[in-house]
Amino acid sequence: MREPALEIREAVGGPRALVILLHGGAADGHGRAHRGRAAYLRMLPFRRAMPGDVTVWRLRYRFRGWNGAAADPVRDLAWALDRAHERHPGLPVILVGHSMGGRAALWGAGDPLVTAVCALAPWIEPGDPVRQLAGRTVLIAHGVTDRITDPAASRRYAVAAEKAGAHVTFLSVTGDGHGMVRRARYWHRLVGDFVAAQTPRTDTAAVPAS
Repeated sequence: MREPALEIREAVGGPRALVILLHGGAADGHGRAHRGRAAYLRMLPFRRAMPGDVTVWRLRYRFRGWNGAAADPVRDLAWALDRAHERHPGLPVILVGHSMGGRAALWGAGDPLVTAVCALAPWIEPGDPVRQLAGRTVLIAHGVTDRITDPAASRRYAVAAEKAGAHVTFLSVTGDGHGMVRRARYWHRLVGDFVAAQTPRTDTAAVPAS
């Protein structure tokens, strides 16, 4: 049976957190999410932007698509989180996702290891769940000229997540669209700074209850 794949960058020394990067995709599609696809490659600069004291996993899904009720990227994230429990028990996990990956990150944040989520230009649909974000720190950033996913839907979702008990920051990014290329340095610095701020600086870190 086909499985997801992980590309791993180990932390320098003992990791203080684990970051899982989640790439974009399509609404539907059972083709393989190949390494050469733009959505997967777009997450590579974010890996480079991560602090050195975190381990980074770049997750590659089994399929390109979300695929309706199957929510395949969420299942693949659950697979990765199971491995996080095995390899790094108790280590805080920060999820960073773009587009479909942002949606998967938000949906999968209920795992007890997850402490923070960064969703970039996330694909949001009416009825997407928010209760799993209670107690988590959430950054949702969306380019104002995005024509692929809806910045207004992201803003509404941020409000709903705040009401559900998440600690939410919503940022409108002027001068950029869905690909995050015109202000690429800003996006990379934004995510790197968010991860650094959410990485524990003590030997013991509180992990939210499920």
